[in-house]
Amino acid sequence: MQPTSEFGRPGLKARTFRCMGTVVSLTVPAGTEIGTAAADAALAAATVVVEQLFLELDARFSLYRPGSEASRLARGELSLREASQDFRDRYAEAAEWRLLTEGAFTPERPDGVPDLSGLVKGFAIKEAGAALEALELGDWCLNAGGDVLVAGSPIMASGASWRAGIVDPQDRNTLIAAYPLGGGTGAAALATSGSAERGDHIWTSGAGLCEFHQVSVAAADIVTADVLATAIVAGGVPMLNRATSGWDVEVLAIRNDGGLLATKGFRA
Repeated sequence: MQPTSEFGRPGLKARTFRCMGTVVSLTVPAGTEIGTAAADAALAAATVVVEQLFLELDARFSLYRPGSEASRLARGELSLREASQDFRDRYAEAAEWRLLTEGAFTPERPDGVPDLSGLVKGFAIKEAGAALEALELGDWCLNAGGDVLVAGSPIMASGASWRAGIVDPQDRNTLIAAYPLGGGTGAAALATSGSAERGDHIWTSGAGLCEFHQVSVAAADIVTADVLATAIVAGGVPMLNRATSGWDVEVLAIRNDGGLLATKGFRA
């Protein structure tokens, strides 16, 4: 998922880095009252802050890093009681989501090993957004492997919305939809989950077969969007119905046969 035309427009500037097995990009409007050089420096400094935050979380929670806290827990070298407060806090948050989704979202693999992959990227984006606000960066789009959080507008002082494009899982070069974020729309976040993206943290409910190939959720905050997208892939239509009735979200779900289920916001 990418903000569609915005990335290619001369009115925007972006910086990227790799972390958590994906590409993370920070995009801002190029126009500024403080001058081009100062704006470039501000974007570079903000990207450094965001990258450092992502790296620190990845070093703690990644099961792909042998020395991480998550990997030590998986090997039995560390118990959850002995884990850091940060790890226990995120585990508790994930466990709460398990209750809210009636088990469709889970903080553990089927073998019982804690796996917070379904929460950590959304949490990293959320924390990065708070850091960008602290830096007084008013207009920005943060995209981490298709999970998008925005503030302000792609055109300064215009009230225009950012548009996040959703990739066709059958053809990664094609967009099947674009959803407006920010600019007074109410939704600031869009997350996509499914086998088209890295989905090792998705454990299916019921018969163990995914009904959906890909699910995108738009919400006011990125953690809700990210968790519910994962939960709907895992829990199928019952979880989709639960999500749309229990949260203020919009959903676009792609069935395995290519059929679409979309709430009103995606049909507009």
